[in-house]
Amino acid sequence: MKIAVTYDNDENVFQHFGHTEHFKVYEVEDNKVVSSRVLSSDGEGHSALAQLLENENIDKLICGGIGGCAVNALGEAGIEIFAGISGNADKAVEAFLNGSLEQTTSPNCSHHHGEHHHHAGGHSCGHSCH
Repeated sequence: MKIAVTYDNDENVFQHFGHTEHFKVYEVEDNKVVSSRVLSSDGEGHSALAQLLENENIDKLICGGIGGCAVNALGEAGIEIFAGISGNADKAVEAFLNGSLEQTTSPNCSHHHGEHHHHAGGHSCGHSCH
């Protein structure tokens, strides 16, 4: 199994999927991490990032905020989502492996930045679904 975590330079779960520059990818065998590496993304946007993860054969994604377009794209790629997660990336994977990471697949992009607005029932972070 391969688990990807949106990743920032402080080793934490990055909080906005659509702007993720790095993922930490964990290879898991027998419910234990056997290796990990940092994967850089070549593009920005939900579709490009979902495609990158699909190409890497990712099974699970652990992330912070995520919008509806990204949830749809990842679902189409067959990637299971654990959203709304914060804190250390390694600890989030440990929590997943021991069964204590709560799964949330709903869009949850709730932070405000610049002129972007988030409305109940919809997602608008300045990106459209592709």
